[in-house]
Amino acid sequence: LAYVTLGSNDKDKAVEFYDAVMGELGGQRVFANDRLQFYGTGPGQPMIAIGGPYDGEAASAGNGVMPALGEPGQRLPNFYGAYFRDPDGNKLCVCKLG
Repeated sequence: LAYVTLGSNDKDKAVEFYDAVMGELGGQRVFANDRLQFYGTGPGQPMIAIGGPYDGEAASAGNGVMPALGEPGQRLPNFYGAYFRDPDGNKLCVCKLG
């Protein structure tokens, strides 16, 4: 996996949110362009990108789209996770497998 992109209709607000979330998970801003801000934990590691859709249309939270980022809460015998949403309504999960 190279990266996952999550759409936002307010990039500045989303970047503020993801600066805090990714900072707690050991991530940081690693690359940006006019449209997207990428976060990662180091060279060659998967990244998450936040910004407006490529087609210029409004971003909307994807039904069934949910990046899993880190740790918390028992959900299945071998899956512990917690769920929350970003300012654009994208569902995120912090999890631990095993």
